[in-house]
Amino acid sequence: MSDSVAALIDSMATDLRVRLDAARRTSPLLIGIHTGGAWVAEHLHRLLGITEPLGTLNINFYRDDFTRIGMHPRVLPSHLPVAVDDRHVVLVDDVLQTGRTIRAALNEIFDYGRPASVTLAVLVERDGREIPIQADVVGRSLTLADDRYVKLSGPEPLELVIEGRG
Repeated sequence: MSDSVAALIDSMATDLRVRLDAARRTSPLLIGIHTGGAWVAEHLHRLLGITEPLGTLNINFYRDDFTRIGMHPRVLPSHLPVAVDDRHVVLVDDVLQTGRTIRAALNEIFDYGRPASVTLAVLVERDGREIPIQADVVGRSLTLADDRYVKLSGPEPLELVIEGRG
C-alpha cells in the first residue's frame, strides 16, 4: 500500500471511530463494495478492531447501466456474513463520483434486510454527483476535469491512479 493511501485509510479509521463512538454504535457491520471498496474495508476492519466478519457486495446486478456497459464476465457473489436487520452498517467504497454505485449497493443491502442505519465511508470523493448521495467519512476530496478519472489499483499495493480518457 502506498504511503498516501495508507495515510488516507488511517485518517478514515480515526474519523469513523469518532463518528461511531459519538453515536454509540459499538459493533457495526462493515461492508465493502467489490473491488476497491472491499480492499479499503479490509484495512478499516483491521484498524478498527471490528470482531464481526467483514461483508462484501458485488452490485453488478443492481447497476442501472449494465445494459449499456455490459456485464463483467466473472461476477463474484455478495457475502453478508450476518443479518443486516436492525444493524448499524458501515458501507465502504473506493471512489464516490456519480452516486450510482452507492445507490445500487443500498438497494442490495435492503434486499437482505432493514438496517438501523447506514454510514458511508469512501476513500476518494470527487465531483460529478448525479444522485444526491453524500459520504459521512471521506479520505480525500478531488475536483477533476470531465475527461479525467480516479481509480484505486490493487490489492497490493493499493495506489490511487488519476488518468484521462481516450
